[in-house]
Amino acid sequence: MSEMRLMVAGAGGRMGRTLIKAIADNKGLKLTGALEDARSPLIGWDAGTLAGLGENHVKLMGDPAKVIDQVDGIVDFTIPAATTSYAALAAKAGKVHIIGTTGLSADDEAKIKDAAKKAVIVKSGNMSLGVNLLAALAKRVAKTLDNSFDIEILEMHHNQKIDAPSGTALLLGKAAAEGRGIALDQRSVMSREGHTGARKQGDIGFATLRGGTVVGEHSVIFAGPAERIELTHRAEDRMIFARGALHAALWARDQKPGLYSMADVLGLQNF
Repeated sequence: MSEMRLMVAGAGGRMGRTLIKAIADNKGLKLTGALEDARSPLIGWDAGTLAGLGENHVKLMGDPAKVIDQVDGIVDFTIPAATTSYAALAAKAGKVHIIGTTGLSADDEAKIKDAAKKAVIVKSGNMSLGVNLLAALAKRVAKTLDNSFDIEILEMHHNQKIDAPSGTALLLGKAAAEGRGIALDQRSVMSREGHTGARKQGDIGFATLRGGTVVGEHSVIFAGPAERIELTHRAEDRMIFARGALHAALWARDQKPGLYSMADVLGLQNF
């Protein structure tokens, strides 16, 4: 099979540059396009140079329409407004769209779901293979234990992260909620302050920490009578997210249009 030609959105950012490095290390993939906001001062720069690889002759551009016909898929760790735009473009062109963007609203999610009628979209709050295995474990443990075990999710990220709780924390919370057979949006507690009263049985709590250069740390805590189970994942390098996203892209190439998750990619839906 020929190389899969990819376009990286947000190519000038930290994840974008990491993705460019990861693509260069994968013989089954080829970087064919590099996108940035049209107002970015990086427009026209060489993507390889920005990623520390030396020139690869793929210039950062602000208009994806100019290269969409030359690629097989878009890998996108950007912002919600850009992601929904890329999803619509992927649907129109019938391309693969890998979404690692977090902070998506209900309206954004609806637009992506609609785009997936014509595009193969893999969306996850975290593309790490380890985190998605953790989510499967959290679902299984939540299903196994009853409501005498309270569920709390703790996450920490670097001081530049703009959304909270993290997309990964929400991914883990959703997995735990599915294990319990409840809706996360109806039983989640995102913050606590002041005189809150006793914790309500069956709620799923979230706690957020921000500081330094932490790539990402997540724990799902099951606190029961006189015992506690903690499932933890610590990310040490953004490359794990890039490798997971590229794994998803190669998998998506052979799928029919639809909205998929990393659980689909890894065969963990019935774990």
